[in-house]
Amino acid sequence: MESPLLSILALVALVLLVVVTGGVGYLTLANWRDRRLQEQEKREQRRPVSKRKEK
Repeated sequence: MESPLLSILALVALVLLVVVTGGVGYLTLANWRDRRLQEQEKREQRRPVSKRKEK
């Protein structure tokens, strides 16, 4: 017969695995989003603000 303690430990391990996996996924997504925004800001800074006609 299976011990109730082993069932609880297995359930806790599964929950922790899901939480850690979700955390890693969230951090990866946040890092990707931040990097994309930084690259977009760099591209916008390189563009000339306005083209002036010199006389």
